[in-house]
Amino acid sequence: MTAGVTAGHRSALQRAALAVISLGLGLCGAAPPPPAAGSLTLSSAVFRNGESIPAQYTLNLFGCTGENRSPALRWSGAPAGTRSFALTLFDLDERGTPSGWWHWVVYDIPPTVTGLATDAGAAGGHGLPHGASLGRVDTSHVSYDGPCPDRGTGVHRYLFTLYALRVARLPVPEHASGAMVSYTARDYTLAKTTLTGLYERR
Repeated sequence: MTAGVTAGHRSALQRAALAVISLGLGLCGAAPPPPAAGSLTLSSAVFRNGESIPAQYTLNLFGCTGENRSPALRWSGAPAGTRSFALTLFDLDERGTPSGWWHWVVYDIPPTVTGLATDAGAAGGHGLPHGASLGRVDTSHVSYDGPCPDRGTGVHRYLFTLYALRVARLPVPEHASGAMVSYTARDYTLAKTTLTGLYERR
C-alpha cells in the first residue's frame, strides 16, 4: 500500500509539473516579442563600414591637406520612445593621448531626423537640423575636425557612434565635450550603433 501511494503521488506530481510547463510555454507564446536587437543602423554614402574615409573628409590643419568636410550620414530603425539623437566621432587609435581623440560631437538632434547632410559639421552649426547642437572637439573647435593621424602610426579606426535617446535634450553644458556627451548619453540610451571608417596618413 505504501508503494502504491508513493507511485500515485509521483504520477500526480509529474502531471502537475507538465501542466505548469505547458502553462509557462503558453504564457511565453502569448507575450509580445522583445525589441529586435541591433535594429538601429547607421551608414554613409561615401564609405562603407570598415572601409577608408575619402581624403576630402580629412582635416586641413597640422600638415594634413583634406577639405575637412563632414560626410553625409543616414540612419534608420530608431526604437519607440526615441526623443533625440546624439552622434560622436572618435579616433580609437590615437596614441598621443591615453583617451583617444574626439573629432565630432552633435547632440539634441530631433527624433524626426534620419540623417545629416554633407558639411553638417561646419563651424556655426548652420548645416545642422534645427534644434541640434555642436559640441567641442579635442582641438577645442566647435565643429567637425576630420581625421589627421600622425604619419607612421598605421591605420586608425574612426568610430561614428549614433545614440537613440529617451530625452529631448541631454543635460550637458553648451558646446559639451565628446567625453561628456558620450558619458551622459549612457543614462538615456535606448539603442546605439557604430559605423567604422579607416584612415592612414602616408
